[in-house]
Amino acid sequence: MQRWVEEECGTSDFGDQRLDARFQVVLDELSQKPSASIPVACGSWGETNAAYRFFQNRRVSWQEVLGPHQTATLRRIGQHEVVLLIQDTTEVEVTRRRQQMTGAGPLTDESRWGFYDHPLLAVTPDRVPLGVAHAEIWARDLEEFRESQAAKAHDPRAKAKKHRELPIEEKESCRWLEGYRQSCAVAAQVPGTKIVAISDSEGDIYECFAEAVPQPGAPKAEWIVRACQDRCVAGAEGQRRYRHLWETVAATPVVETMKLEVREQTRLGPSDRKRNQPRTARTARLTIQAARVTLRGPQRPGGRPVDVQVNAILIREIDPPPGEEPVEWLLLTSLPINSRKKIRRVISYYCCRWQIEIYFKVLKSGCKVEERYFEDAEHFLPCLALYMVIAWRIMYVTMLGRQCPDMSCAELFSEEEWKAVYTVVSGDPLPATPPTLQEMLLLIARLGGHLGRTHDDPPGPKTMWIGMQRMRDLALAWLAFGPATAARRKRKSCV
Repeated sequence: MQRWVEEECGTSDFGDQRLDARFQVVLDELSQKPSASIPVACGSWGETNAAYRFFQNRRVSWQEVLGPHQTATLRRIGQHEVVLLIQDTTEVEVTRRRQQMTGAGPLTDESRWGFYDHPLLAVTPDRVPLGVAHAEIWARDLEEFRESQAAKAHDPRAKAKKHRELPIEEKESCRWLEGYRQSCAVAAQVPGTKIVAISDSEGDIYECFAEAVPQPGAPKAEWIVRACQDRCVAGAEGQRRYRHLWETVAATPVVETMKLEVREQTRLGPSDRKRNQPRTARTARLTIQAARVTLRGPQRPGGRPVDVQVNAILIREIDPPPGEEPVEWLLLTSLPINSRKKIRRVISYYCCRWQIEIYFKVLKSGCKVEERYFEDAEHFLPCLALYMVIAWRIMYVTMLGRQCPDMSCAELFSEEEWKAVYTVVSGDPLPATPPTLQEMLLLIARLGGHLGRTHDDPPGPKTMWIGMQRMRDLALAWLAFGPATAARRKRKSCV
């Protein structure tokens, strides 16, 4: 049993000690071969059958599976001064050609079937993931989806007007508000840690800003949201009464310029929105402007909510490559922006948002969670939750090696794991003490195809999840045929 599995499952309580024990065994087996099918990871018919029985047990829900990990995540959060809680939504598609999974729902259309997963990923400012602090998983109702699509096709404007009139609690976008509320709950549980909730442009929802207004006796998390809507802003005395957000911030002086590494992006669907357009990887030169603004409350069915003061930072690219949209972010935040250092800190925090995109890639490409076959959602969702823990572990090991390179690898890996990998990959005699975590991760990455050349980037999650699977096979061989086993056999034969 891997040590981290025992620590992560320490608070599990399924109401049956046998289920608690089986939970640890299943997590241990599947985490050692995350890309493999469940039968391959389990290794035998008996263990495979036991794993499926675990997922099919009526006491096992996805909330119960994720619960111990959330408790452990909260413990890790409390060990840091600042933690970022990043929320986003991903589609988990389980479309089947022969059989449709019971309990799943339509995604963008009825040809694609699955679930929506909206986790709250805890990350340090150094981008080390600490775990999933909260999650919502749901499927759309088919009849409601059909009615909505029919109304949109018949009269798009009427459909949009009706949607605007709905209270936030009746919209799917309520998940962003709930994510912020859960961030505030975490802030209350770890008062010694500054919690910063981060959302992309889908989280640009006025109710979230209103929820964040400080109230006596109610701890609030700080927040950063990338703006999407050009909201009305209350003007100062002597100006016309209302202006718009973008023009208000753009009218302020440039605070400074900076450089930022921009990742390559392929076109994200048919949308014409700027944030979905393709771009090349480049080093972008950016101007930074900042202002404190008062957002005017939008019209709502129950009346216009109160105005809210927020800080805004506008980041715009200078001289983008010909034919490409310039990089442009407008960040709204509760964090202070009264100095260049504090403005840069907000930007650096928001840049960590990309970690949740990597997390989704590990979950779906590394753990292949969409390829797990179950007949109904009741049994599939606990499996999804378990792989959410495994995806975190892969990212955690990868990023911890970058931030704590001199840590002993024995803190994360068993003796048979590091000795087997060191012997096979390096070909050198075993050292007297375990190698550093950085050395160990480079050896594991070589098992996953990383060449380790001077100009190569550090190993990413993909090479790590491939290498860690091979590492476990080597560790089992070490236990079966390694020096200690050979010595025992020799002593036994002499007797």
